[in-house]
Amino acid sequence: MNKKRWLVLSTAFTVLAALLVTTSCTANNSAGDEGTATAVATIGDLSASATASGQVVPQREAVLTASTTARVTEVAVRLGDAVQPGDLLVQLDTIDLQFDLANAEQSLALAQARLDDLVAPATAADITSADAALASAQAQLYDLLAGPSATEIALSEAAIASAQAQLNASVADLSSTQNSIDQSQITAAEASLLAAQQQLDRAVEVNEENPTEANHQARLQAEQAVANAQAQLAALLSGPSVNAAQNSVAAASARVAGREIDLDSTLSGASAAEIANAEAAVAQQQANLANLLAGPTTEEIRAAEAEVTQAELTVADAQEALADAAIVAPFAGVVTAVYVTEGEIASGQVVELVDSHSLEIILSVDEVDIGSFAVGQPAIVTLEAWPERAFDSEIVAIAPSASDASRALVTYRVHLAYQADDLPTLIGLTANANLITAQRDDVLLVPNAAITPDRAAGKYYVDVQQADGSFRQVEVSIGLRDGENTQITAGLAAGDVLRLVTSQPTENITGSGPFGGG
Repeated sequence: MNKKRWLVLSTAFTVLAALLVTTSCTANNSAGDEGTATAVATIGDLSASATASGQVVPQREAVLTASTTARVTEVAVRLGDAVQPGDLLVQLDTIDLQFDLANAEQSLALAQARLDDLVAPATAADITSADAALASAQAQLYDLLAGPSATEIALSEAAIASAQAQLNASVADLSSTQNSIDQSQITAAEASLLAAQQQLDRAVEVNEENPTEANHQARLQAEQAVANAQAQLAALLSGPSVNAAQNSVAAASARVAGREIDLDSTLSGASAAEIANAEAAVAQQQANLANLLAGPTTEEIRAAEAEVTQAELTVADAQEALADAAIVAPFAGVVTAVYVTEGEIASGQVVELVDSHSLEIILSVDEVDIGSFAVGQPAIVTLEAWPERAFDSEIVAIAPSASDASRALVTYRVHLAYQADDLPTLIGLTANANLITAQRDDVLLVPNAAITPDRAAGKYYVDVQQADGSFRQVEVSIGLRDGENTQITAGLAAGDVLRLVTSQPTENITGSGPFGGG
């Protein structure tokens, strides 16, 4: 392959007037130069060309990625598939994204409702309610400032009397409970226990003499009767239960004390703290009514509008995220890579795509040769995969900066049009280009072998044949040259016969123009 091998000059000229090259042997001329090869200077066309290699690349390509980490639910393409703009490539799961969108839309609705309520004018019912709240706060303040009324004092005193009556009743209940057991009750209980014990002794004796089921049950019943009689006597001996009555007395005493405190508070009037709280409540209700009548401030409206705007942006982001879950082709092209499969979690690259209808050939040209290239120059291109097929092209762009200035070899990217649409589309194919770098029409041409250079002086000479057959050295100015011929710009005329210097290293002849010409 001839990859990155640049500027090898090749012959590409067409002679409009037949180039007459005469090789003759002049015998017995005045100079005695028998066997000298000559050529005739003539008018013709001359061109110089260069060959270079590059690659077929797309002008547009895309690496499509998943905008969020999600499970792949569908992979709609395979490697090599042709797609159109908008075609589905990969579908990601949207359950979470739909939930996010629903939440964002609900937040937007709430923000919009708050804004609407804020800018809506106050209704008569709103104003009436605010007036009532203010009147109630003012009434409470007036009551505190006026002090206790006779009714309030009478109610407090009546509460004390009621609590005292409940206390007296509780004390009486306690006394009655404490005196509820006398000696006669204890004596009767003791007699009952003695009788039960005697009955038990008799039952035991009978059961031992005649152990039957009936006698056994009679003994058990007698034992239970003794136990009951013992419990009754123990309860009488321990005295009455006064805990409940004592608790009732304590609670009644506390109520009396509380009512007395309430009366003292009523008689002393409102405290400074209570009056201050009441005044603050009045001020708050006055402010609420004033704000209701005046409407919202500019700052309040702006703050509410900002909340709506932020909610709208959140909805837009959620909608975009939901839409991005369907990864589609941004342009018509060919799928060159698929990185995910259905069911896996995607995060990052999913599909690569190239535009197969925007192919071009990119050459890399050395900096010493880039000056010979220009936009619009024609080129003939062949692909190494199909070397027998050549197609016309031209330079469409030249990169204004080097590909990698840090490298020792500085090169520039030269873009050629790709016009082999009937060939298979294979990105990265190696292409060989032959470019016409210079063209001269109707110029004076001589063979390169006729020119003798003076490298030290930077001059060029030819040997021109005289009428007597001898040769005279003449200085000439040269222009464009190729592998065989050189343009003469001064010093000769068409038809001059020149001696060919066959031993001359013509490849060292240089000129001032492209590739040694001007």
